[in-house]
Amino acid sequence: MKTKVLFVCLGNICRSPAAEAVLVHFLNLKKLENNFVVDSAGTGGWHVGRNADERMQAAALKRGIHITSKARQIALSDFDEFDFILTMDDSNLADVKALSQELGKPFKSKIKALMSFANKTDITEVPDPYYGGSSGFDEVLDLLEDAINGLLDHIKD
Repeated sequence: MKTKVLFVCLGNICRSPAAEAVLVHFLNLKKLENNFVVDSAGTGGWHVGRNADERMQAAALKRGIHITSKARQIALSDFDEFDFILTMDDSNLADVKALSQELGKPFKSKIKALMSFANKTDITEVPDPYYGGSSGFDEVLDLLEDAINGLLDHIKD
């Protein structure tokens, strides 16, 4: 049985597609890609169908990570499809939890903040780099790599 992971941010063009790509990259390195389904979504639908932000793509590519997903909005069906729905910040977490209540029934997914899996920092949120400079994209990738390594350790245990 495959472990299914969905990463969620606001618009699904910076943080969550980068998290998706980082996890896929790590899984490929560990030859575990066939054991997982990985996706990303946004709480908002403004960017549906668009590629990830070019600045995030460039920062990731410098690390050998390819971001190939297209933006989509989270759907109610995701709560029964994915084992983990992992959010980038407190606002995303609150929005996802509120959306889950629309189901009106128990669901499969564990909803958590991605940074709860981080091992090298006490930072609890992945900052949105969209309106900042290029260094913000590298900082986001550093945080994502740390948290996703912790996530993989958690799933392995």
